Amino acid sequence: MDLRQLVMVSSLRDPIVESLCKLFDIKVSFNDPGVGHFGLENAVLPVGTDFLEVVSPVEKNTTAGRYLDRRSGDGGYMVIIQVDDFSDVQNNVKENNVTVVWESEHPEARAMHLHPKEMGGAILSLDWMSPKESWKWAGPNWKQFVNTSTINRFVGVEIQSDNPEAMKNKWQSVLRVPENKIRDNEINLDNTWIRFVKDEDGRGPGVSAFCIEANDNESLLKKADQIGLLHKEKIVIGGVKFLLS
Repeated sequence: MDLRQLVMVSSLRDPIVESLCKLFDIKVSFNDPGVGHFGLENAVLPVGTDFLEVVSPVEKNTTAGRYLDRRSGDGGYMVIIQVDDFSDVQNNVKENNVTVVWESEHPEARAMHLHPKEMGGAILSLDWMSPKESWKWAGPNWKQFVNTSTINRFVGVEIQSDNPEAMKNKWQSVLRVPENKIRDNEINLDNTWIRFVKDEDGRGPGVSAFCIEANDNESLLKKADQIGLLHKEKIVIGGVKFLLS
């Protein structure tokens, strides 16, 4: 079980995508027409074998639009975790009495979105792929768009809350993570982590930071500063802090 895709929401998709591509030297592999079901448009960008996604509302009264209003602007939106046994995860979600707000099933991919109010601050999606290294949501040719000259992969994600410990306990239970994988308010997955932190910016519960592995932290921070994406010594794009491991 690991982080595979992190999602940002923005009122305007293209400026955020442009900033991501310019700073991280990554490319869009797919614009998924399927997100039209949610009243959205999107762009998916490979980061090694992980993925960034930017979504924007194109219709009124969408979940994403309400999220933008509630958090007063752009920010982190979804956490997508790849699981090994989808049926087992389904059963555990039911045992925890968490509402599934959307579910998809294909021969090569299965996914379910859990209610953000019940999970606290973010839509958690649990996804299964066959083969495991594939990723349906990134388009059929996503491997052709991979460029790891600047960044390689996700390391973790931070989610803020008024009560980080309670949120951590909820996610731990739903994901069925053993105690030996827990450190304070951090859940350790196979190769990535989810950290629950105190809301210090007043924007309320939500995804606040992505942690990434870069080839050269110093050069990346310098580049971010030059193009106006460095704020208080941190990279910030679309309301999300990008932490360097």
